[in-house]
Amino acid sequence: MSRAEKAIHVFISGVVQGVFYRKSTLQKATDLELRGWVRNLEDGRVECMVRGDENLLLELLSWLGKGPIKAKVQRVDVEWLPVDDPLVTTISSGFTIEKTASL
Repeated sequence: MSRAEKAIHVFISGVVQGVFYRKSTLQKATDLELRGWVRNLEDGRVECMVRGDENLLLELLSWLGKGPIKAKVQRVDVEWLPVDDPLVTTISSGFTIEKTASL
């Protein structure tokens, strides 16, 4: 773990389902060598949990605010978590698309 490693839990609202948002997030996170997952929520939002270098997380957050070309992001809610948080410690390696979840 690098000194700058952090974790974020993000909820993205707007037109973010049916526009390749998860697949594009997977590609962007993989390109940045971040670890975690992304999934749709039944309420129409997208959720992701990501860990990695703080500067790269900030780059991903900037991208999440725009998303792929067909997305219309209205809101990005982010919570910074310590890497020893139980939600974060379940992230091992790579980045995945998880199945849709209900809240």
